[in-house]
Amino acid sequence: MNSIVQPDGVAGQWPDRVAAVRRELAEHGPPRRPDGAPDFATVTLPEHDCDQVRDLLVDERAGTVVEVGLGYASSALAISEALLRTGARNLRHVVIDPFQFTAYDGVGWELLRSGGLDDIVELVTEPSQRFLARLADAGFTADAAFVDGSHHFHNVFVDLHFLSEIVRPGGVVLLDDVWWPSVGSAVAYFETNLGWRPVPGALADGSTAPATGRPRAGAYRLPDPRPTPDFKEFRPFC
Repeated sequence: MNSIVQPDGVAGQWPDRVAAVRRELAEHGPPRRPDGAPDFATVTLPEHDCDQVRDLLVDERAGTVVEVGLGYASSALAISEALLRTGARNLRHVVIDPFQFTAYDGVGWELLRSGGLDDIVELVTEPSQRFLARLADAGFTADAAFVDGSHHFHNVFVDLHFLSEIVRPGGVVLLDDVWWPSVGSAVAYFETNLGWRPVPGALADGSTAPATGRPRAGAYRLPDPRPTPDFKEFRPFC
């Protein structure tokens, strides 16, 4: 997989261009909504939450991020802006979404390109559960991951399993919609049995479920070193 080297002088221009695309999307919605596509306000990560994701990744000085789910690109724009603002020389943003050119008719990818990000972001249009396995087999390493793909428990679990091998020890995994029992239960396994821990204060002011007050998004720090638990030590997680 190729890495992208930032051009000199990018610090004050390219990130601001991406931020402008983000603001336009948050204020006015996507430039078009394909027939039958999911509702923008319902599925997209709100702007304030995206700001928090960006700020956390900047604090982490992330240079390589794997993202599951693109949709209308709200989170992808925030992640790419973070990568540009870290000052890292080699940037990698791998986005996996098998529905981008079917359900979304490529709108999210068009928005990334409007921010000049098509040389930084690699879009993979196959199921994450298959592609992540190949990334792990290839020894690919990321500083962080953001997961907002399938909300079926088994798919989230498989995504997190392979991301636990791909994201470096001590790195972070962020998830949208942990307020859904299927997503929250998958995360609970990794907290209970593999030592994932919530990042203190991360996303603390983010969106919450109106009925329960549960946070919408979560951020988890992977243990360092990576654990190898004995199956006899398995602990029920939900």
